[in-house]
Amino acid sequence: MMMAQHGNNSLTLTSPYQWMMKLKHKSKSPFVVGVLARPAENIAQETNVYKDNWFDHLAINHLSKSVQASTGHSNRKSGYESLVEAAMVAYKEFNSNEQKEVIIQALDRAFPRPILMLIRTMLPPSKFAREYFAAFTTLFFAWLVGPSEVRESEMNGRREKNVVHIKKCRFLEKTNCVGMCINLCKMPSQSFIKDAFGMPVNMVPNFDDMSCEMIFGQEPPPSTDDPAFKQPCYRLCKTKQNHGMNCLS
Repeated sequence: MMMAQHGNNSLTLTSPYQWMMKLKHKSKSPFVVGVLARPAENIAQETNVYKDNWFDHLAINHLSKSVQASTGHSNRKSGYESLVEAAMVAYKEFNSNEQKEVIIQALDRAFPRPILMLIRTMLPPSKFAREYFAAFTTLFFAWLVGPSEVRESEMNGRREKNVVHIKKCRFLEKTNCVGMCINLCKMPSQSFIKDAFGMPVNMVPNFDDMSCEMIFGQEPPPSTDDPAFKQPCYRLCKTKQNHGMNCLS
């Protein structure tokens, strides 16, 4: 973390983008507040192939075990398939409100509260904090959501690099289910990040191309006004095909 001392003895945090994004390519895009895609009859046929390294495997296994512990159901699969299976169990066994709480419990297990509270204390809401969270997400969470990049948006009348553009969400691609995206990723992640860090974030999935925007510093709209909740599920939804479930219930 880079700090500059000024005459009034206050600490000013310099932008994290200049030093964290040296490892990434810069990109700019218009500000996105919501996406309502057309009914997805045919989704992209190309499937990303991931070559997870040791850190990716460690992180995936840790989160999968946390989800399994929260649901009370274990599985014998490995890698990302184990995480998807654990999420599928949560989706099958609990209603939509319970699903959100189960995942929040899993995130609480996965990330120790003392560390989260320390980060919250050191990074109160600010331009620096929003850009820091965006940069950190692109660097350290590709194992969960796939490749991403930092983009700009307008916040409080000025441009900030506070948006994470996920090119094609790994979780949505693997589950192929709108309901699982909303109930097991979007809603619990928004709540967890706000509660743990004091940082509002609006996750805006695009179900046409499976991309997603994470807009740090923006409060998400109520579910009644959120375009994501008006999206019909994919015709080839795995949850609906394999378990006969209404994935938007």
